[in-house]
Amino acid sequence: MKLIIRWAVLAFAMWIATLAVPGITVNGGFTTYLWVALLFGLLNSIFGSVIKVLTFPVSIVTFGLFLFVVNAAMLSLTARWSTKLDVTGFWSAFFASLIISAITTIFKSLQKPARL
Repeated sequence: MKLIIRWAVLAFAMWIATLAVPGITVNGGFTTYLWVALLFGLLNSIFGSVIKVLTFPVSIVTFGLFLFVVNAAMLSLTARWSTKLDVTGFWSAFFASLIISAITTIFKSLQKPARL
């Protein structure tokens, strides 16, 4: 159940990013946002994890700010693999990744810890 909720939150974050950032568009409705969020989540969990491990020294030097560049690259890769998502440039992907990261982080902080 938690996975489905996180997926819906990611789709919501993508929707907010398309409203706020001019260079990001999703061609479709609610199910398209879910599809793009699923693809982004899969690519970010597979390739993003490897890239984050490889760029760990750069992330340390930049105090973690380079992770936004990695997330922007994953968003651009998602746009390349999906015909429903359009990203016009690096800065659009960068600002969209900031918004997506902020919304998902806020959601994670609002979740109650599980009681054992």
